[in-house]
Amino acid sequence: MSLSKKTLDARAMAMVVSLCFLWGLAQISIKVANRGVSPIFQAALRSVVAALLVACWARVRRMPLVHRDRTLLHGLAIGLLFGTEFMFIYVGLNYTTASHAVIFLYTAPFFVALGAHWLLPHEPLTGRKFGGLVLAFAGIILTLWDSLGRPTRVQLEGDLMSIAAAFLWAATSLYLKAVVRTRMTPSQMLFYQLGFSAVPLFLMSLLFEPQWIRDLSPLVIGALAYQGIVVAFASYLVWFWMIQVYPVSNLSGFTFFTPIFGVLLGGLLLHEPLTAKLLTGGGLVAGGMVLVNWPEDRGWEA
Repeated sequence: MSLSKKTLDARAMAMVVSLCFLWGLAQISIKVANRGVSPIFQAALRSVVAALLVACWARVRRMPLVHRDRTLLHGLAIGLLFGTEFMFIYVGLNYTTASHAVIFLYTAPFFVALGAHWLLPHEPLTGRKFGGLVLAFAGIILTLWDSLGRPTRVQLEGDLMSIAAAFLWAATSLYLKAVVRTRMTPSQMLFYQLGFSAVPLFLMSLLFEPQWIRDLSPLVIGALAYQGIVVAFASYLVWFWMIQVYPVSNLSGFTFFTPIFGVLLGGLLLHEPLTAKLLTGGGLVAGGMVLVNWPEDRGWEA
């Protein structure tokens, strides 16, 4: 499938913002599920549940999922990238704060933009696009400013792990766009990513988490179901389709909305503190995305 869109249209923007809302709500569901289930085991369980759903989806639609050729190697690479990314995220959270982790994890759009500039001829990194990413990133920092503090040496180790996770997130997106998109359907991409990532996540859970399940209340089960069915299955399937059709650097920039939604929903659903910085930060993210996605034929290009 060739690139069919050079910019994001209104439908694509609405879709990706909706995905960011679902992913922001996923942050809340993880916090809720943490009350009864260990976090890395959650990620592994989510991958298994979603992989089974993808397999059922493909069977109903009579779409092949696994090919015994070089595609299988690409699938293994996708799964290892995804699984290692989550290993860095969860291990890093043992050393640094959640706010620091979010800040450094969302350097991923910069890695995507830089990589796309060199690997994808249709997605050059312009001054306007870079400025929009900087503006959006500033919005994230402002939103989380009150919870940021001077990092200790141990926190710096966790921060570096978060940066490594961001790099792997970007590498996965670029690999899907530059190498895999003409060889796999979105269903195959998602199945390989989920299936091959489950093994390292389970292994890491065995190493770092002595107790997987503490309390399976209905709320915890609902949070786990949301992660597996809505997030890892439905939303990721839509996301992989969008990566095939739209510029990955533009899409990646919109993920800055995810932590904004996460903080907002944390205030509404978990009664966590909300400040004026949230509104200002959200405005900066929105303004940055306007710059990133400003049509080239309307000028304002660096």
